[in-house]
Amino acid sequence: MKPLRSAFTIIEVLISVLIISVSIIFVLKLHSSNHQEAVYISERNKLSLQDSLYLTPSVLRYHKDTKDAYTLLQNDFHIESSKSKEILKKNKRTIFIPESRQTLPSEEEEYDYATTFNQILLKDAHSSSYFRFSF
Repeated sequence: MKPLRSAFTIIEVLISVLIISVSIIFVLKLHSSNHQEAVYISERNKLSLQDSLYLTPSVLRYHKDTKDAYTLLQNDFHIESSKSKEILKKNKRTIFIPESRQTLPSEEEEYDYATTFNQILLKDAHSSSYFRFSF
C-alpha cells in the first residue's frame, strides 16, 4: 500500500477561500468609505478657500442676498484678466447675516471693553459659518 501524502482537504481549501474573500470584501468597503470621506474633505477645503473671498468688510451689507465673488471684490481689487473675472462671477454664495451680538466685559476683568461680533453664514452645497469680531 502506498503511504498517504499529507495534503489539504477540499473543505479546508473552501474555508480558507471563504475567509480570504470576506476579508477582501471588508477591505474594499473600508477603502470605498475612506475614498468618499477624502473626496468630501477635499471639496470642503476647496470651498473654504473660496469662502475667504466673501469675508470682506462689505459682506455685512448683503443679508439674504446671493452674490458672486467678483461683485464683492471689485471695489477692493482691480481685476484686469477677463478669465479671472469669469471665474469669480461663477463663484456664488447666498449670504445670511444674523443680528450682531455684543459681549460685555465682566466686573472681574480689569479691561473695560465690549466686543461686537457678527455671524456670516454662506449657503452653498456645503454651508459655512464664520464670525467677524470688532473690539
